[in-house]
Amino acid sequence: MSHPANEASDIPLASLILSTLEDAKAEDVAQIDLRGKSAMADLMVICSGRSSRQVAAISDRLVDTLKQERGVHCSVEGKEAGDWVLIDAGDVIVHVFRPEVREFYQLEKMWMTPAAAASRA
Repeated sequence: MSHPANEASDIPLASLILSTLEDAKAEDVAQIDLRGKSAMADLMVICSGRSSRQVAAISDRLVDTLKQERGVHCSVEGKEAGDWVLIDAGDVIVHVFRPEVREFYQLEKMWMTPAAAASRA
């Protein structure tokens, strides 16, 4: 879903990220509220792509959308290998993983409350 530039500024950053991930066909999107847990960001979003190619495509689309619609220049790590990509958009950190790599790192379990992590299992 593309938003005209004048309307995009009215959409919270997290909502723009989530809608972009949905449009890019990211799977199993999880949001973790980091407020009070970490000073690095307010929100962490974790999602999956089915292949290295899709992980890269999701990441590219998100970075391009944030730059075009918000003027946000993101720091990007890990894109070369295609197993995972970390996108630092300031108040929101986004991790895009291939499913097996996501399972290996288990970031949800590290950051979510035990009850929330158990409900995702």
